[in-house]
Amino acid sequence: MKYLLITLVLLLFLNFNKVYSDVLPNDMFSSTEVVELQMTSLQTNSKNNNSGIYQCWLFAHPENKKFTGPYERFEKMILSNQYKILLNHVSHKITLITNSEDNYIYNIELITKNKKIVFYEWHLEKSTTDKCDSCWFTTIVLPPVNIGNTI
Repeated sequence: MKYLLITLVLLLFLNFNKVYSDVLPNDMFSSTEVVELQMTSLQTNSKNNNSGIYQCWLFAHPENKKFTGPYERFEKMILSNQYKILLNHVSHKITLITNSEDNYIYNIELITKNKKIVFYEWHLEKSTTDKCDSCWFTTIVLPPVNIGNTI
């Protein structure tokens, strides 16, 4: 699994705008790898086609897509003030807060383009749908907590 993620990250640097747009959910990804894939995709989002936002949407839980709507609505949500600081951020650190067999909650420490430190709480759940049984998907992302400027 770690080698798969490393390969994906290396491919990212070779083909900046397209790599993650082709990664589909499957049961080989751990919850941590899904969060890393989403965060890296948002960090390297192309303003031309928002490929990072699209990649993140692919890993949104199917039940959540009923509320966030089709991709176009999800894209508008990510471009809103609450979430746009995820786009093209400088760095992120992912820390596990708690987990159970089918649910994981992570803390994401993010340094934005404007050198602000923010925290997001990122929830994942295993899917039980026929399309991708036992795949990890994001269910909840709590609003960011602004910690302040970096030094």
